[in-house]
Amino acid sequence: MKNILNLLLIFTISLSTIAQNTTELNVEDKVPTFSGLDDTGNEWNSSDVLSDFLVVYFYPAAMTGGCTAQACAYRDDKVTFDKMGVTIIGVSGDEVANLKHFKESSQLNFPLLSDPIGNIAKIFGVPTKDGGSITREFNGDSFMLTRGVTAARWTFVLDKDRKIIYKNAEVTAAEDSKKVQAIIKNYTK
Repeated sequence: MKNILNLLLIFTISLSTIAQNTTELNVEDKVPTFSGLDDTGNEWNSSDVLSDFLVVYFYPAAMTGGCTAQACAYRDDKVTFDKMGVTIIGVSGDEVANLKHFKESSQLNFPLLSDPIGNIAKIFGVPTKDGGSITREFNGDSFMLTRGVTAARWTFVLDKDRKIIYKNAEVTAAEDSKKVQAIIKNYTK
């Protein structure tokens, strides 16, 4: 009887995991409106974005090596993106307080969205796994940064109609910004 209960439990968990990420969006798919709390604790809604392009990049955890390199590359290229009519949004499972520290410590100049239970990731079909906690120093204070889920590092570029024109599920963090710029420049030719 115990073996049957264990098998039922494993089967239920497997079905739950499969159901979480059954909708994977691809190039040419239209992205439904989505929203979340930004790094200031305010509601951010994709329907409020009026730019020609929207870059939505998912990253695993604030204030970690690859995620910082990726965010800083977008920060450094923001003027170029602005001239191209591009809005950038970074999404992770981090709590709002984490995002505030991340934005301040790295002097980021674009919004970060908190997706602690993976609702935004689920819309895009981005795989998630359990969250976690790390300790980081900021302005001489030590902070415990907690995230509800850890999203895979994926990047999407949406056009004005919010159709996906580019999807990358194998992102190289430090090169992501330049690659996205090239995709958008090529798309507008």
